Amino acid sequence: MSKAYEQAGVNIEAGYEGVKRMSRHVASTMRPEVIGSLGGFGGMFDLTKTGFREPVLVSGTDGVGTKLMIAQQMNRHDTIGIDCVAMCVNDVLVQGAEPLFFLDYLALGKNDPNVVEQLVAGVSEGCRQAGAALIGGETAEMPGMYDPDEYDMAGFVVGCAEKSRIWGAERIQAGDQLIALSSSGIHSNGYSLVRKLIDDAGLSWNDPAPWSPEASVGDSLLTPTRIYTKAFKPFFGSELIHGASHITGGGLIENVPRMLPEHLSAEIDLSSWKLPAVFTWLKEAGNLKQEDLLSTFNTGCGMILAVAKENVQEVLETLKVQGETPWLIGDVTAKTEIESEPLTLKGDWLS
Repeated sequence: MSKAYEQAGVNIEAGYEGVKRMSRHVASTMRPEVIGSLGGFGGMFDLTKTGFREPVLVSGTDGVGTKLMIAQQMNRHDTIGIDCVAMCVNDVLVQGAEPLFFLDYLALGKNDPNVVEQLVAGVSEGCRQAGAALIGGETAEMPGMYDPDEYDMAGFVVGCAEKSRIWGAERIQAGDQLIALSSSGIHSNGYSLVRKLIDDAGLSWNDPAPWSPEASVGDSLLTPTRIYTKAFKPFFGSELIHGASHITGGGLIENVPRMLPEHLSAEIDLSSWKLPAVFTWLKEAGNLKQEDLLSTFNTGCGMILAVAKENVQEVLETLKVQGETPWLIGDVTAKTEIESEPLTLKGDWLS
């Protein structure tokens, strides 16, 4: 084999080794609808075997943001792949779509098979949690674009929903109640601010976390984003859920209105839950205002569901069976004027 490419900084043999190592992780995500095997030019999925009568494909793509930098600086790469899957999958779940398959894209300054395996193992774990098959992807070694210890990761998911059962703004009505599902922490948003506050506080990644002394700062911040497939699965194809919002970048302030029609607004009661310790620390360390927290972070709410009042108890009980600890966080109301605010807040977080 020619050494010219290797002399330019690209190790083809390391790429082959990476593919070999990732194969067993990918195999653990397979679904019966998958056609072919890893290594082809395109992943194939037989939609006719899913059982949908009027299938509507719902797709999403996302990355992990600067949370990647913490993983790289700690040389810990086993959780970031879960984040990548979660950020994509949670966006299709809120439309009542079952995740079907996932593809990942990994760009590195240097192809280290051990790092690649950790990253793909994380993606595979995320896919198992999501119920999605990992049917393909790309690993690109790009010296000069990235330093040898740097990488970036993004993903793409396709889900499916019955056309007549898609959740969305047209279903949501005044009087619907809002149910919140807890986050696992910061998830994968706001890390540019988080890293600044950690640096300003003079903390290192290996120091005990002020908000959780049993864990290091870095390990706590690398807690993976929750994937909500298990919680949502009992409701796929039903009309119990009118709409849902993934509380991602922009926090409650930006994401709750995204699920509402123009003539409705939401009222959120901040006193309905306790602000998790990590957000309390960020608030105090950065002297952040309430609006800063609510427009940057999930503040402990990973998902919000809109449910008709008569169905709330059934939905709450079903979520509890799935291992959730849901709570009522607010209501959907009619706007008095079309220009009025789509979200109002009352109360303050429990101390």
